[in-house]
Amino acid sequence: MSYSRVCLVILDGVGAGPAPDSHLYNDAGADTIGHLWERSGGLHLPNLLSLGLGAAHPLLPTPTAEPKAAFGLMREASVGKDTTIGHWELAGLISDTPFPVFPNGFPRSFLDDFERQTGRRTIGNVSASGTAIIEQLGDEHQRSGSFIVYTSADSVFQIAAHEETVPIEELYQACLLARTLLTQDLAVARVIARPFLGTPGKYYRTDRRKDFSLPPPRSTILDRIRAAGQEVVGIGKIEDIFAGQGITKSIHTHGNDDGVNVTLAELARPFPGLLFVNLVDYDMKYGHRRDVDGFKMALETFDYQLSTLLNSLTPTDTLIITADHGNDPTHHGTDHTRELVPLLAIGRGIQAGQSLGIRNTFADVGATISELLAVEIPPVGTSFAKLAEISSIEETSQ
Repeated sequence: MSYSRVCLVILDGVGAGPAPDSHLYNDAGADTIGHLWERSGGLHLPNLLSLGLGAAHPLLPTPTAEPKAAFGLMREASVGKDTTIGHWELAGLISDTPFPVFPNGFPRSFLDDFERQTGRRTIGNVSASGTAIIEQLGDEHQRSGSFIVYTSADSVFQIAAHEETVPIEELYQACLLARTLLTQDLAVARVIARPFLGTPGKYYRTDRRKDFSLPPPRSTILDRIRAAGQEVVGIGKIEDIFAGQGITKSIHTHGNDDGVNVTLAELARPFPGLLFVNLVDYDMKYGHRRDVDGFKMALETFDYQLSTLLNSLTPTDTLIITADHGNDPTHHGTDHTRELVPLLAIGRGIQAGQSLGIRNTFADVGATISELLAVEIPPVGTSFAKLAEISSIEETSQ
């Protein structure tokens, strides 16, 4: 084969222990994987452990044999613990300034403008759990047709609407409008459409969520890979996180299982470049809702699927598994947690069994991908690729 390809899988919200500065974010002691392991009496993760997850995390059992992947942890150099900031740093862009947050709601002047241009009033405008606020305000929303607007500890402006009250395309258009209005001091990282269905007392969010992010302020490795004539395939919400910048093909998915299936389908198609995958259920369905059992099940399901994923790699492929932040379901509140993230890498250019230690920035992933794909390496980050020591990916699954 004449092409090189990297498959980067983001286990959204799967942190691996408190970052050195976690106390600055009120997250001292947060440890998504470690606390899941302790609370559940262990997790069935044979494939992840065989790759080296246990060797990287002190609370997990170390493998009996040499890990089949390079393994380690990473700390975030950017300020914040947001999905957007985490993904941007993985792509070689470190953010020095956090996005604005609005714990007391958004200014009335902005909402007045938003209501005037959409023709619908708003209710809510508080920091709230998405599932809780639709139960609280869903009936009023259906009676009045008003948008439910709310935020969280993240830098987000969220608009919830029942799909039978507000057509989904109208909801998306309202989010696009909000994105244009939220500038300067109001420039949140994401505007999120939160459609839901159901009846009073039984409302549920649908999978037609859509994120409208700020574009990265500078170029990322995605732009460089695309400029080199290679593909950048975004799976899940990757296109949304990067506002489409640097993406050559995007496939939105309906949860983790669909994300893995789409990834396998793309791996069956030969192409040069980057397959950038976000598996969001850990964060969206289980972390924010502090659902330990659901989080455990989702991790164990991915571990089972990982066997097929490993067997789908070709000799010119590299697989990197990591996360964008933590979301410890045993921690206080419902927010992301400032944590180290796991790092597992296997395939072309990666030395099997190598300890990568604790990397100083997520941008090391971007530098590594750039080296593997022979494109310009970003000014931040250090590659851990060893192109002179090509490791085999055969017989890596259980």
